[in-house]
Amino acid sequence: MSLITIFITPKGFDRDHIAMIQRNAIRSWKALGSDVDILLIGDDPGVEENAKALGVRHVRVVKRNASGTPMLDDIFRIARDNSDSPLLAYVNADIILKRDFVEISRKMLNQEKEFLLVGQRWDLDVRQDLYFEGDWEKAFDEDLAKRGRRHPAGGSDYFVYPREVFTSIPAFAIGRSGWDNWMFYEARVKGWKLINCSNAINIIHQDHDYAHLPNGLPHYRQPESAENVKAAGGKRTIFTLLDCNYVLDSQGNIRKPELTKKKILREIEIFPLVSLKSKTLGNASFAVFHPKKAYSEFRNRSRS
Repeated sequence: MSLITIFITPKGFDRDHIAMIQRNAIRSWKALGSDVDILLIGDDPGVEENAKALGVRHVRVVKRNASGTPMLDDIFRIARDNSDSPLLAYVNADIILKRDFVEISRKMLNQEKEFLLVGQRWDLDVRQDLYFEGDWEKAFDEDLAKRGRRHPAGGSDYFVYPREVFTSIPAFAIGRSGWDNWMFYEARVKGWKLINCSNAINIIHQDHDYAHLPNGLPHYRQPESAENVKAAGGKRTIFTLLDCNYVLDSQGNIRKPELTKKKILREIEIFPLVSLKSKTLGNASFAVFHPKKAYSEFRNRSRS
């Protein structure tokens, strides 16, 4: 039995650069050894063929919405039904992982019961096939130090959790905004530890364009993103890394986050949502902290 099952619904492999960076990502996961099980889900062009070529497992059939986009609830169900790992991880298909991903995941499993691991990424322009042999992490770190760019804190490109949590997921469209923010929100509302691992786990995102999306627009400008936010329960569920109630330091020790002014104000704002479990009071709190935005939302609702 593997420690962790990484599951993804990759994009089609019919565009050369997307195909290359997805193969790079999966090769890096395989380099982590027997602790990691890898499951590709979906029937987009080239997925089945590349799963075979890379020696990873594949489930072809996945539920899709009217636009043909795979649905997250079915993806999570498939991963759970097709693995026995104590940890599950959804990782974006363009993300290169290093050994710290497995080491921290194992450490958290040994000391915590219910949690969600998330974190920032590094961005890197990759234009060639990568092979993860020998002391590849050292060479990669050197390249990252020269050319890598720290992505602004916001969402996360990986979600690691024990299989006992996230047993029920709303009907989100994958690859669109909103669902990842809901993951943060759900962890806080359920009282699970939401742990920012940005200083302990270094993941690398390979740059790409958005030509694979309708009209070439980024995911957050897609109509399905608005549907995701609606399925999540509305805009108050849009949580970010700022909403993590724990962090890991560079040695992998868990602690409370620094209480900056911004963090204190945010915790006061979301208190009705995460502690009182009241969306009504959550909306009222949002209006107190963001009166202009609240008024704009009210105006938009009135016009619709």
